[in-house]
Amino acid sequence: ELELAEHVELAEFFRKTYGPTGAFNAKPFEGSQSWAGARPELRAIAYDASGVAAHMGLLRRFIKVGTTDQLVAELGLYGVRPDLEGLGIGHSIQAMLPVLRELAVPFAFGTVRPALQKHIERFGRNGPVTVVSEISVRSTLPHARTDLPPTRVEDPLVIILPVGRPISDWPAGTTIDRNGPEL
Repeated sequence: ELELAEHVELAEFFRKTYGPTGAFNAKPFEGSQSWAGARPELRAIAYDASGVAAHMGLLRRFIKVGTTDQLVAELGLYGVRPDLEGLGIGHSIQAMLPVLRELAVPFAFGTVRPALQKHIERFGRNGPVTVVSEISVRSTLPHARTDLPPTRVEDPLVIILPVGRPISDWPAGTTIDRNGPEL
């Protein structure tokens, strides 16, 4: 439902938000593309007088946890404009909970770089978020390339948010296969 101008604005937001973490992280957002891997199904976008203030994307998919196929709402493309960091705007993810419940998914799932562990743990103190480490996550590259393998395996922090089922129902496993590109 976004117009081209809105994709351009979001792409600029992501370049400015992800660029300081490394030029490679901003590269997928060159031009007007407002997603890096899988295109989100839904977006929560916060605006203020300066434009895009924060963003969270969502995509329903089946992932494989160990040997179990698990329906999740993958959360990704998370960002807060640098001038607003530290103001608690990240807790606005709670606004996504009614949408997650409406989608009838048992869990929300996401991954972050280990460098964000303290940030995520602070967030988890205010809600039922579980942060898990030492899980390998396999993703398909968003574009087929002849110079790279078609998949990538990383060891990020895995975030699990119970939505329709308790965390005790999350399948056991030390590997997760996204069955597609990262959001």
